[in-house]
Amino acid sequence: MTIKEQFKKWQEGTLKKSLDKFKERKERFETSAGVEIPRVALPQDEAPGYEEKLGFPGEYPYTRGVQPTMYRSRFWTMRQYAGFSTAEESNKRYRYLLGQGQTGLSVAFDLPTQIGYDADDPIAQGEVGKVGVSISSIKDMEQLFDQIPLDKVSTSMTINAPAGVLLAMYIAVAKRQGADMKGLRGTIQNDILKEYVARGTYIFPPQPSMRLITDIFSFCSKEVPFWNTISISGYHIREAGSTAVQEVAFTLSNAIAYVEASLKAGLSVDDFAPQLSFFFNAHNNFLEEVAKFRAARRLWAKIMRERFKAQKPASWQLRFHTQTAGSTLTAQQPENNVVRVTIQALSAVLGGTQSLHTNSMDEALWLPTEKSVRVALRTQQIIAHESGVADSIDPLAGSYLIEYMTDEIEKGAEDYIAKIDEMGGAMQAIERGYMQNEIQNAAYAAQQAIEKKEQVIVGVNQFAVDETLTLERLKVDTSIELGQREKLKMLRANRDQAKVEQLRGRLVNAAKGTENLMPLFIECVEHDMTLGEICNTLRGVWGEYVAEGF
Repeated sequence: MTIKEQFKKWQEGTLKKSLDKFKERKERFETSAGVEIPRVALPQDEAPGYEEKLGFPGEYPYTRGVQPTMYRSRFWTMRQYAGFSTAEESNKRYRYLLGQGQTGLSVAFDLPTQIGYDADDPIAQGEVGKVGVSISSIKDMEQLFDQIPLDKVSTSMTINAPAGVLLAMYIAVAKRQGADMKGLRGTIQNDILKEYVARGTYIFPPQPSMRLITDIFSFCSKEVPFWNTISISGYHIREAGSTAVQEVAFTLSNAIAYVEASLKAGLSVDDFAPQLSFFFNAHNNFLEEVAKFRAARRLWAKIMRERFKAQKPASWQLRFHTQTAGSTLTAQQPENNVVRVTIQALSAVLGGTQSLHTNSMDEALWLPTEKSVRVALRTQQIIAHESGVADSIDPLAGSYLIEYMTDEIEKGAEDYIAKIDEMGGAMQAIERGYMQNEIQNAAYAAQQAIEKKEQVIVGVNQFAVDETLTLERLKVDTSIELGQREKLKMLRANRDQAKVEQLRGRLVNAAKGTENLMPLFIECVEHDMTLGEICNTLRGVWGEYVAEGF
């Protein structure tokens, strides 16, 4: 079949079905000179391997995008990551961002919440509300989403080890708002393997951690079908110093481990795979980043169809959120970060992201101010509405360099995945320190290049100036820790303590057994059992993970 014949088949099938559901934003897309912009540009002549390597948007192997019309129908979700101080303060920031045109919420939790401790736990002292919002109970979660209808917004929560508990709180709050659980949309990160590799906010050993993940997969596939049950994260792997190839390879190796664990737990691949999602970094090397996103999409489609024999096209699709690279932001000349973020955001859009967070220019210095957050959001809006790059699907397809780099990144990632398979999979590679060592070596090489000035960082190792920073600064009031403690004291004084103790006993027995823990988590939080109490109960059964030196 010729490319023109393939194109006609795509138009009459995949494209027509999509347009029947999602109309395009305009009747005609054109440049300022009146030149019409086609949905999808094609080779002028027959190109060997076109169908196998590129195909058409919304069709296998999804190199050109997972949706048939991509941003011509609707833009990516503009989902700014936010959260600090108390639930009340974060709620104000969320409502401000929604008022400024943000189209989805993304919740940052403080460190005690991320590792399953309440705000009044001694280990939380000095960290409450510092790098995210403090959430200890359903009361905090209710305040966090006050006046925000959870059946109308999509919410992403960056939480891993206690993801099931925070999701239970979210579901319980949605139920109190009168929302139907089956209609909730959003994502929990829930990616514990990358915590062992690159980030460190783990709680439990690998086996019970994987059980929590598969319990969430199973529960959501039946009860919360539109929820993305995991966001398999290359972002933190890249922030730790990996290369673009390592980011793709290690992320997909971790994803393979989650699929295998789910199959071992008795789940059907096509029941949970459509709810898997991914989270990638957008770095400064613009063309490499565009190629990276396309390569990851194609490689995952092959893995799901050929390796796991998934039958549903939705199971083959790699859908991903992107965040611009925090590690590239500089404290020196922070205004330069606006340019870096713009380049990175543009690579994500041209790479076909489903949602995007743009970092604020002052994040290398402190939590972002309201003004810097607005500039970051406006960066996305200018790309969407003024640049024209969203008017055609996969605009860079067919570039000799882009296609070469896409192929090379895919090959490099496949080689890494094969090595990890030989070790027995991602968990074994992590336990041996393989991924960690590869990332450390890449990070060391990158730092050497900067110190030798082989890699120029503008304003740091070249073009530096002496300056006094005059940027506005956001400060978190340290008194909020006392306020959070008082809230917990009142909650414990007014709840049904006998019911809490009964639930604690049931939780111990369930953790020792095999029943799905999600329904019990929901019941626990609805009866005012706190995050720390639930996690400490599980610690008593499963213990805590201690990383070994390599």
